Amino acid sequence: MSEVTPHTTEPVLAERGMPMRSRVRALLAVAGAVSAPALLVPTAAHAATPAGAAGPSRRVASGEIWEVTAITQLDELVMEDGALLTAPEGHSLTLTVDGVETGSVLDGTHGWTTVTAAGTYSGDIVLTPAVEHLVSFAGVTFHLRQGVYVGAGGVATDRSVLSGVRGGTLTDAYARSVSLTSTGEAFNGFFVADGASYTLEDTRIAFDGNGRLDYASYGAAVTGSGAGTRLVVDGADIDNRGVLRTGVIARDGANVIVKNSRIRTREGVLPDDYEPGLGANMMTAPWTLGLSGNVRATNALGENTTATYLNSAVSSESWGVLSADSVRNSLLTAINSTVTITGDSGYGTYVDGGGQQGIFLGTHFDVATFAAISTGGAMSFTGSTREGVATMNSYLILGLTEQELDAIEPRPSVVDSRGFGVMWHSGDGGRLEISGDTRFTTAETMFLDKGKRITIVVDGSQGAELTAGNGILVQIMESDDPGSLTGVYTEPTGAPVRDTRFDTAAEHTADARASFVDISLTGDFYNAMRTGKNLVLSFRRSSVEGVVSASASQHAVPTITSAEWRHINHVTNTPQPAVNNGVILKLAAGARWTVTGTSYLTRLVLDATATVEAPSGKTVTLTVNGTPTALTPGATYSGALVLTVAEGEGE
Repeated sequence: MSEVTPHTTEPVLAERGMPMRSRVRALLAVAGAVSAPALLVPTAAHAATPAGAAGPSRRVASGEIWEVTAITQLDELVMEDGALLTAPEGHSLTLTVDGVETGSVLDGTHGWTTVTAAGTYSGDIVLTPAVEHLVSFAGVTFHLRQGVYVGAGGVATDRSVLSGVRGGTLTDAYARSVSLTSTGEAFNGFFVADGASYTLEDTRIAFDGNGRLDYASYGAAVTGSGAGTRLVVDGADIDNRGVLRTGVIARDGANVIVKNSRIRTREGVLPDDYEPGLGANMMTAPWTLGLSGNVRATNALGENTTATYLNSAVSSESWGVLSADSVRNSLLTAINSTVTITGDSGYGTYVDGGGQQGIFLGTHFDVATFAAISTGGAMSFTGSTREGVATMNSYLILGLTEQELDAIEPRPSVVDSRGFGVMWHSGDGGRLEISGDTRFTTAETMFLDKGKRITIVVDGSQGAELTAGNGILVQIMESDDPGSLTGVYTEPTGAPVRDTRFDTAAEHTADARASFVDISLTGDFYNAMRTGKNLVLSFRRSSVEGVVSASASQHAVPTITSAEWRHINHVTNTPQPAVNNGVILKLAAGARWTVTGTSYLTRLVLDATATVEAPSGKTVTLTVNGTPTALTPGATYSGALVLTVAEGEGE
């Protein structure tokens, strides 16, 4: 095969409306890959046809291997069962019919490349052997194919399948009003890498067919990859259906900015022989998180990656919407956007450890299972004030104009979860901040911590609200992760054994902490850890009505396998004296606690202006190590503290 010459810096796509065959010829001429379409040479079996009759056709018989060495146009292609199309070594082959990528199937359930399926294809057929694009993950190398590959020098025509790009204008700096459609498997749309700066305007991408692995961007609509790469996606409409047919991926140091766009992903059908796996074989959400599904709308990967979604609607049928995985020092941000799980299982955002930040301003989360999951990153939910957005414009290098900034309407962040609020299940050191006029509403527990060191800071001075449907605001519990996808979680039996080295009345670096300022709360707070970890709560100028206590937690079933995955995360609590699970409650200036049920603490610190009371018509009493003790403003109590509520007014 002749070498591919560098592409021109002139537009490589004609304006929309040009007939497909004419446009393909124009592409080939501009690209310089070949000087003219490499049509089949007529043979006795494929004689030339008169003008106006059917064009070139090719039948590939069973057992035959046809190596396509140059871009080839046909009007008909017949692939018998057992026939094989290949490209020269170092290349991958893609088939388009009438501008639609089609016919590609993964070469196995965990395939790393694709083959062309048997069948009859007719229309404007283009076979493109493009220079292969290799991406490795977890020891497996995947062979990506994409409609447009953009590198430092612009569109790399030798790595692109330009017959799959329809309408609009494509240049080295931008694509405007173009569309890509795929009904095959594991075909990518735009892949922008190598430090390129590129803009997609009013792009339409519709992929219907399975992807393979979003860690490797295998099958994604749009990917920005590599340090120095800047990809702006403005006014896009991405509508994908298929296993891991991801909408947008930012990876390995790229800065990807999505604005004024709609991204929608829906599940595909898993291969019959698929068995859930991790690493390179991960095609479904780990059931150990209490999730199901096989597609994520977006993903952020790698080190120093930045992904921002502004004034956009992003949804996934399942698994996750704004995801992050295997990241370090990365930023994931949503501003004035909507984040939606349309099915019955999935999270709004995943904030990984390694210094990742998740920042959400003026964004509405409408999710099924979790608003957010964290493995140690930092999250912030707040409103989108003009000053705040201007700050983020500079911080994230968004490049918004004054006109764009002026057009942004301030609005609150709103979280509506049919399940939980935020869950921590791995890593260490996670931090959550809620401020502005943010409103969190959940059907289940608001904050669920599976034994990790966390810090929660809620500032209600501008109207932030928290409402938990099951009445539990904070739950600390042992992890119910069975440890593997084939494992079994078994509920511990018997009472926990006291660790005499652990002080349940002292604050430790590894404790779970939550502080609340200027807010009114109704709900319970439980620490059900069996091993040494305290729950440290602080309230200032706030009121809380509920139980605050050490507890024992219990699932509805004693063992949980993959078949009972919906029981993960769900527990009931029985308040009881602390063993290794201290509860330290600090009521600072202006704080008021209305005790609604028996509460077991290990330390209670009362400011001189703080109040502990019972609901109307009831009384609250305190015992310290079994001794009745008066509740006195300004006092501090340590030991085995029990607050009990009884009928009747106090003296």
